[in-house]
Amino acid sequence: MGPVLAGVLQLLALIGALALAYIPLGNYMAKVYSSDKHWRVEKWTYRAIGANPDAEMTWTAYLRGVLAFSVVGVLFLYLLQRLQGVLPGSLGFDSVNPAQSFNTAVSFVTNTNWQSYYGEQTMGHVVQTAGLAVQNFVSAAVGIAVAVALVRGFARSRTGELGNFWADLVRGTIRILVPGAAIAAIVLVACGVIQNFSGIHEVGQFMGGSQQWNGGAVASQEAIKEFGTNGGGYFNANSAHPFENPTPFTNLFEIFLLLVIPFSLTRTFGVMVGSVKQGYAILATMATIWVGFVALMMWTEFAHHGPALQIAGSAMEGKEVRFGVGSSSIFAVSTTLTSTGAVDSFHSSFTGLGGGITILGMQLGEIAPGGTGSGLYGMLIMAVIAVFIAGLMVGRTPEYLGKKIGTREIKLAACYILITPALVLVLAAISMALPTPPHSMLNSGAHGFSEVLYAFTSAANNNGSAFAGLNANTDWYNTMLGVAMLLGRFLPMVFVLALAGSLAEQRPVPETAGTLRTNKPLFVGLLVGAILIITGLTYFPALALGPLAEGLAS
Repeated sequence: MGPVLAGVLQLLALIGALALAYIPLGNYMAKVYSSDKHWRVEKWTYRAIGANPDAEMTWTAYLRGVLAFSVVGVLFLYLLQRLQGVLPGSLGFDSVNPAQSFNTAVSFVTNTNWQSYYGEQTMGHVVQTAGLAVQNFVSAAVGIAVAVALVRGFARSRTGELGNFWADLVRGTIRILVPGAAIAAIVLVACGVIQNFSGIHEVGQFMGGSQQWNGGAVASQEAIKEFGTNGGGYFNANSAHPFENPTPFTNLFEIFLLLVIPFSLTRTFGVMVGSVKQGYAILATMATIWVGFVALMMWTEFAHHGPALQIAGSAMEGKEVRFGVGSSSIFAVSTTLTSTGAVDSFHSSFTGLGGGITILGMQLGEIAPGGTGSGLYGMLIMAVIAVFIAGLMVGRTPEYLGKKIGTREIKLAACYILITPALVLVLAAISMALPTPPHSMLNSGAHGFSEVLYAFTSAANNNGSAFAGLNANTDWYNTMLGVAMLLGRFLPMVFVLALAGSLAEQRPVPETAGTLRTNKPLFVGLLVGAILIITGLTYFPALALGPLAEGLAS
């Protein structure tokens, strides 16, 4: 079997598995967020945090809950790292320095999981399990909660109430993420991923030095790392490390995990707004972009230039031989089109155009299918923009799901789509203009610029993957990337929740003969076109200086 056919068959198997999970998981999540009953463990949790789960919240109260919970998470994780040197189970590692502690705390609380450290040489068992792994659960639950609040904005009318943040947070964690991650961890352990609290072991002498390995609760963290679209690896090599991802099956299984919730949330959306066809339209948009990007990535990595690549049969540099180019291409596209950021290959070693595809995937806003929750609310914002464009074309007031898209709604949607590009382009430009930050670049020229552009694109879009050619463990990058992660996570949420509140207050508008049918293929095409054109016009000059210049020159 040739490598191209193997890659295509893996893609088809992945699509089949996602299709099987789509309806049951999507329906289950809709039931979770629509139920008025509380499990006993949930009641204990509400008492512990002093929350009333039955009290409805306006969008401002919901936002205050999101921000308060996240601030506490950042402070707790920061202090945990700063105190690591005196904690048990630290494996002898010192406390993490302030700049890196800030960066890591912000990274995991914002569901970014950017890592400017070597996991196996920096973080002990307590920080990994009680700090980083916990945030993998709750940061994903926050993203789903915000998406559900926006869906309620479309589904409700003549009310300013969007549900209860604390109930949504607890339910998402206990009913969805914990059981799903537990099942996934069992599968990973059965397939060879380690799960222990072992210390550091010397395993032999290599090239004049000793090789040391340390264990950890890897399978449980790997499971939620992918299932919650987090991406932070227990080891520096991330999902390329055999302790995290030992076989081609686990590689495909991990891709399935990072895609299954974002895709299935479109079913949840359709059920909650009372029209599963609307969910299918959003799903079709996401799937079209995802499959298209995978096909482009495989083409760039298989259809190569140069004698070395032709002899190898594909662009094998930076890729694990146990996975191959096809599987690595699927993983790279899936992790950058979601907010996962896990990697099973070296993105900096992809072809120039292949590296550009990973950057562009993040610059779309990670909406195909995007992160847990963030992908759905990002795509719904783009749907609002698309119906506004359609309304301008035909001279009608735009409507979406029975709600008028007026001046207030379009301003909020416009602010949402502008904030992330502004962060990416401004901070990348400053980093290139100052005298010291460019010293962190491993490469010069177009590839070096791509390293910096990738870093800020990854941070502001809460992805967390790295081109891996940039030394980001400096005070400048730890601080600026941390700021990009904070603003890139929470400023868009402000606009999402404000839009949800505005929509929930409206009366539903009845459909007429002139209403745009947003559950038809025509709207799917319009939405795909709007996403690609808006992103292309925004980022094309930066892409032309980096990956496009490199790809055309090779």
